[in-house]
Amino acid sequence: MCGIIGIVGRLGSNVNQALYDGLTVLQHRGQDAAGIVTEQHEKFNLRKGNGLVSDVFYKRHMQKLLGHIGIGHVRYPTAGSSSTAEAQPFYVNSPYGLALAHNGNLTNSGEIAQQLIVHHRRHVNTTSDSEVLLNHLAVQLDATGDQMNINGEPFLDVDNFFDAIKNVNATVRGGYACVGLVNGYGLFAFRDPHGIRPLIYGKRDYENGTEWVVASESAAITALGFEIVADVQPGEAIFISTSGHLFTKQCAEKKAFTPCIFEHVYFARPDSTIDGISVYQARLNQGRRLAERVLENWPDHDIDAVIPVPDSGRISAIQMANTLNVPYREGFVKNRYVGRTFIMPGQEMRMKSVRRKLNAIPREFEGKNVLLVDDSIVRGTTSAQIIEMAREVGAKKVYFASAAPPVRHPNVYGIDMPAVDEFIADGKSIEEINTTIGSDKLFYQRLDDLEEVTRHKETNIDGFDSSCFNGNYVTGDINQAYLDRLQAERNDASKQEKLAEDEQGIDLHNHQS
Repeated sequence: MCGIIGIVGRLGSNVNQALYDGLTVLQHRGQDAAGIVTEQHEKFNLRKGNGLVSDVFYKRHMQKLLGHIGIGHVRYPTAGSSSTAEAQPFYVNSPYGLALAHNGNLTNSGEIAQQLIVHHRRHVNTTSDSEVLLNHLAVQLDATGDQMNINGEPFLDVDNFFDAIKNVNATVRGGYACVGLVNGYGLFAFRDPHGIRPLIYGKRDYENGTEWVVASESAAITALGFEIVADVQPGEAIFISTSGHLFTKQCAEKKAFTPCIFEHVYFARPDSTIDGISVYQARLNQGRRLAERVLENWPDHDIDAVIPVPDSGRISAIQMANTLNVPYREGFVKNRYVGRTFIMPGQEMRMKSVRRKLNAIPREFEGKNVLLVDDSIVRGTTSAQIIEMAREVGAKKVYFASAAPPVRHPNVYGIDMPAVDEFIADGKSIEEINTTIGSDKLFYQRLDDLEEVTRHKETNIDGFDSSCFNGNYVTGDINQAYLDRLQAERNDASKQEKLAEDEQGIDLHNHQS
């Protein structure tokens, strides 16, 4: 998962600080690398590197990121690689000069990359599908042909650009949301035909024009003082000229609108609204429905307190406590300076990080039957250790609830789920999972309930991509051979090998420097 943002400010201004601030709002979507590209006087200025936003950009970098138009990206690796070379945005010189930041995953990137190399003689320097997508867009844009101005010089016509996006959508598959720059012309953004990955834009009017922002989540837009205009629709592309004029066009055939439900379970900020759905309200509803199911099956429960696993389990836990009519308590204190264990490569690193990340408050557990609530259970690493911590500080019984169903299938659209055999639910019943993580009772959300309560108001979506729960891949192109390759890439051994290669490359670079 990644976070993207693009801004077109007023002529003569600099958007570097706004891009930086927007990326900090999106930091939860990726903590491995960050990057910004701005354009000034038809020249790209680029800074990117490994680490948090605050680690990558210093005053000396910001002073060079000048221009009233730019894009930014925060990243975590989807196949274990943490190479700085794969940090985004990427750019290519031809045609015009293009830069792109991408959130998602192309399921046919290997096929597209081969075409680029063999038929178009384009060099792809990394293993990133984002670089493949950028080069593929460049090829499609080149193929549309140049328009000529009155001086006989080539220029980019916005309809030609939309034609190129249409060709991209017709040939690539997967889930993707993109924002980019065309040197000297403006900013563009587009979203996959199923709308799997989120993308939204907003504006801010001033005396002589309008400033624009495009981002993965609405929270980044409102935090910068812009007003929301609309979600980018599935298959829609937008183009904003350097002078601040907006153009939009539908650039793909209509398909089922199925955004990723895991955004509402875990990834998105609760203060975001995605495709008209409040993430906060969705998580409240998830907690309420799960509590209702608990009461149906266990009306005489002996739960003394509901305690969330911070932070993403908190909202569901609040509503579970209200519905169960038992006290809500904060039982764990979180160290804000340890990254998300779900996206940390390597089981050993994750095991160490859980204990560093959370510390229990003994008085909230001593002699009590507690219900711990988390947003989901993936590997079970965090769940098992948290249950153990609760017992160590005196809990009499420890029950556990997941606001999402069991995760049994890989995500192929941009979320770095582990290898399937690393899922706690792989090949296990709920009773067996309960035994494995050491809880006294285990409650999972039903998928039909999750989808119903998440879609809690009128929207134009047709459903959700719930593939990590049900194995139904909405793009219709995923076969076992693809899943087998994914399994080989995502297991911990493969990720550790890639990380070692990256570290060796960094050491070699430092030595040569």
